[in-house]
Amino acid sequence: MDIIATLAEELGLKAEAVEAAVKLIDEGSTIPFIARYRKEATGGMDDVALRALSDRLAYLRNLEQRKEDVILLIGAQGKLTPELEAEIRSATQLQRVEDLYKPYRKKRMTRAQKAREAGLEPLANMIIMQVTTKGSALDEAARFVTPEAAEAGFDTPERALAGASDIVAETVAEDAENVADLRDFTMATAEIVSVATNPDEKTPYEPYYDFAEPVSKIPNHRVLAIDRGEREEKLRVRVRVDAEAAVARLGSRWPRRQGVFAPVFDAAIADGYRRLMAPSLEREARAKLTARAQMDAIKVFAKNAESLLSARPVRGARIIALDPGFRTGCKLAVLDETGKLLDHGVVYPTVPRRDVAGTKRTLSRLVEKYHVNTIVIGNGTASRETEEVVSEFIAESAPDLRYTIVNEAGASVYSASELASQEYPDLDVTTRGAMSLGRRLQDPLAELVKIPPQSIGVGQYQHDLDQTELAYALGNVVEDVVNRVGVDVNTASASLLGYVSGITSTVAKNIVSYREEHGAFTDRRELKKVPQLGPKAFLNSAGFLRITGGANPLDATSVHPESYAVATAVLERAGVTADELTRGGVPDIERRVGSVATLAGELDCGIMTLIDIVHELEKPGRDPRDDAPEVVFSRAALSIDDLQPGMELTGTVRNVVDFGAFVDVGVHQDGLVHISKLARRFVRHPSDVVAVGDTVKVWVEKVDRDRGKISLTMVKSGEGRS
Repeated sequence: MDIIATLAEELGLKAEAVEAAVKLIDEGSTIPFIARYRKEATGGMDDVALRALSDRLAYLRNLEQRKEDVILLIGAQGKLTPELEAEIRSATQLQRVEDLYKPYRKKRMTRAQKAREAGLEPLANMIIMQVTTKGSALDEAARFVTPEAAEAGFDTPERALAGASDIVAETVAEDAENVADLRDFTMATAEIVSVATNPDEKTPYEPYYDFAEPVSKIPNHRVLAIDRGEREEKLRVRVRVDAEAAVARLGSRWPRRQGVFAPVFDAAIADGYRRLMAPSLEREARAKLTARAQMDAIKVFAKNAESLLSARPVRGARIIALDPGFRTGCKLAVLDETGKLLDHGVVYPTVPRRDVAGTKRTLSRLVEKYHVNTIVIGNGTASRETEEVVSEFIAESAPDLRYTIVNEAGASVYSASELASQEYPDLDVTTRGAMSLGRRLQDPLAELVKIPPQSIGVGQYQHDLDQTELAYALGNVVEDVVNRVGVDVNTASASLLGYVSGITSTVAKNIVSYREEHGAFTDRRELKKVPQLGPKAFLNSAGFLRITGGANPLDATSVHPESYAVATAVLERAGVTADELTRGGVPDIERRVGSVATLAGELDCGIMTLIDIVHELEKPGRDPRDDAPEVVFSRAALSIDDLQPGMELTGTVRNVVDFGAFVDVGVHQDGLVHISKLARRFVRHPSDVVAVGDTVKVWVEKVDRDRGKISLTMVKSGEGRS
């Protein structure tokens, strides 16, 4: 297989661009580096396209290696024919290679293998070939009742014929073409069927107590729900296939069954399907559905995580962060604009102590002392009750103050982690948790990278998913967002630095240790002095590591050091010095330099690279997160009891799943906008319409106060769907 040509055809890319990308990957270049700084070579592939290419490249290389292994294994048995080798080499999927290898795979002693060793294979071949004979099938079988066969248990014509039938059944069931055809038939016609283990028990799986849906149509979220119900032993699940139709289809592959062996062959085909093929094909169908559903859920999780990590930082916020609780009180932390801890303590606004007056006095004192302008409240236990007190306090004493609710998923994971202990050894777990909530508002990316991506709570069934695949996908998302934004090398934590292109966790810690020992970096070239940060790591990382206030203003931009000469020439052509970059850049630089294509030729620089350089010089250090929706702040609390059908609200999308989006409308309990209510048009997936962090206008459709459920719509009543 020509892997480059295959990749180009599958991904719709030019072969030369694919070849260049593969070469760069093999040389150790990272995906963010290639996407940002090697656009000419790859034809401008972005990080999404490059990751797809990298993953498919790994699959195809694994496929080619498996082909070689299988060819060697079959060859060692002396059974490799030129035709079989050609079939194996032409395979485009691992499944096809394994199907072709299956008849030659070493297996435990089967009924068919026992019959073969007793010398009954020639009789099996007669059945398959439908050899014409004057006698009956038993008459022919009697000729194979040899002493060796009798010793193995085939001591009568009936037993010999049964043994030969077992060989036929196994031959039919292991034929690669038969398996492929019946696999397609199963996936196209089978149904997933589930029933309750205890029909009288009330569980979340009641919709699946008597359930059936075609394998070809069942949505991914229902697959995951059924899988979980089965694991929790609330459901019994099976794949239902029309066995008669499957046997007939398998039999149609031998259209002329006649003569004395025809009934024997028919029975062997049916046995081959029912006993040997159906169980494995049904398990395979379940596995495929689960794999498909998990892959989709991982993609949704990754997209949600990307939106959450790309949320707009709230700059200039001086914060009181409140981590609500009942018995142990509400932990608070006061942070300045940079996230530095100024004060901390505990208030008791909720039951059992319900010291509302004392809480308000504490808030008033801290607001005045530290010039606080924002209050952040975690959305966990006692959030609603704490919010009511904060809302009252603002209305009574601090009308200019604002507050917002922050998703605290994963905060407890971070606060109790070894990383948190290293960062704040003198603080207790509860204070670290409150600090983390406040910093999530100030700089979501810098704070959330300290938490395992699986714990940030923006997916569906994340604990049921393949944790290795989930961690891989989410790690890629974090890496892409971090490098898209860039990192200040003098202020970033080791957690954040560890996601920078080319920087390992060890090197990230070495960077922090180096700056603690030698002071702030003043030049990107100084990074080369960091232990274990070699030339390749410097090449991959330098453009994403920023130095503000250093010796060279270009160090604070995304211009890579390898392009400093070009950037300097562009500035000279524009008639300005690099010092302009420290004053906000050169807004009219495109007008000043004229034709970029002409300039690229003069500077011997790629056009795409030069365009990126010019845009960066126009507005250096621009944060792409500034394009994200602004955080929605509140000054008055709402309760679920305040909601009425038809009420218009503004909310923030907190999670996107296959069947809709959960929106925070300020009543502690998120409301669901079902996929059918997201837009007037047909929506394939909710992520096509909304993303985590979006600010949306919604209308209340239904409120179930007993169950705490809120149904919302983004389609105003009377508009309908087109």
